Amino acid sequence: MDKFIKLSAIAAPLPMANIDTDMIIPQQHLKTITRTGLGKYAFSHIRYHDDGSERDDFVLNKPAYRTAEILVTGENFGCGSSREHAPWALKDFGIKCVIAPSFADIFYGNCFKNGLLPITLPQETIDLLLDDAGRGANAIITVDLETQTISGPDGGTVSFEVDPYRRHCLLNGLDDIGLTLEKKKIIENFEAKKRLTQPWMFQDE
Repeated sequence: MDKFIKLSAIAAPLPMANIDTDMIIPQQHLKTITRTGLGKYAFSHIRYHDDGSERDDFVLNKPAYRTAEILVTGENFGCGSSREHAPWALKDFGIKCVIAPSFADIFYGNCFKNGLLPITLPQETIDLLLDDAGRGANAIITVDLETQTISGPDGGTVSFEVDPYRRHCLLNGLDDIGLTLEKKKIIENFEAKKRLTQPWMFQDE
């Protein structure tokens, strides 16, 4: 998993509440078990017309936001089913950070496991960031996970909080497997002792 330390990128405004996981990645695209290739289907219900052509009024189709890596959106983002494909689709599309007043719990946890930073802020702060994001290609926002701050294009700064354990994992690029492998030496020593004291446990190897 890639480390998330500091990100300076275009922020796209999507001021909609209750964006569910089916809107993020529709169910017909859940057949894959890999984390790549889903970006082209992200938000497809509101991103494309029925004939597959792009909707000009969808923010991520606008030229100024095609390379956006930050999404500023409404409350209860990621509600609905628990599909982990939702953060996969956002990451594959290029979104690395989502800022909202609130998130669905399972989606929130899945973001951290996949290197996507979800940030919760009060609505009044979201409104300010939406205003910043409305500046198009000039909407450069800097998210610093080490200092837990967000800096806007005018230099204003707001603070956010992330659980220390989840912050540690993102800063070091650790998913659940990577976190376990940090203890690799301890695990190997434990198994070595078991081989000496309880060798019958390893007879089938």
